[in-house]
Amino acid sequence: MESGGRIDFFYFNDSTAHFPPARVDRTLHDGDQVRLGATTPMAHLTAGHTLGDTTWTLDVPEAGHTYHVVIFGGAGVNPGDNLVNDAYYPQQAADFERTFQTARALPCDIFLGAHGVYFGLLAKYQRLQPGSPNPFIDPAGYQTYVTDCEQAFRVELARQWAASH
Repeated sequence: MESGGRIDFFYFNDSTAHFPPARVDRTLHDGDQVRLGATTPMAHLTAGHTLGDTTWTLDVPEAGHTYHVVIFGGAGVNPGDNLVNDAYYPQQAADFERTFQTARALPCDIFLGAHGVYFGLLAKYQRLQPGSPNPFIDPAGYQTYVTDCEQAFRVELARQWAASH
């Protein structure tokens, strides 16, 4: 963030992806918490999709029940990522492996994400009706997302590995 994207492993040489540098006042680490009023989300490093990709978890009480919320940062292989022997991000494949391990261990009732397409935001929003089950309570959708991302990663990793040998 402080470099304005100029040292990003993927976009460093794409000036259209650069942005004004941001002042960072706190560097977060895996397991750190951030207090936002009465809510305290926890950061989980889920690198691979990007070098510092972060997934957030928090508990939300409602009507006597506590829901485990996961706001997933991302686990898809970006088009053009070099998962094998990348000098700029040599541990990317290993980071993806840790991300899938972390993701499977997170309890999830409500699945959200950095991009609405991850969790079907529009379709769920359209189904949101008073008195009806909340479509955002979707632990199965979370597991499907993680499984689909992991399978796509494994296919791409195998393709790149075969092409490099």
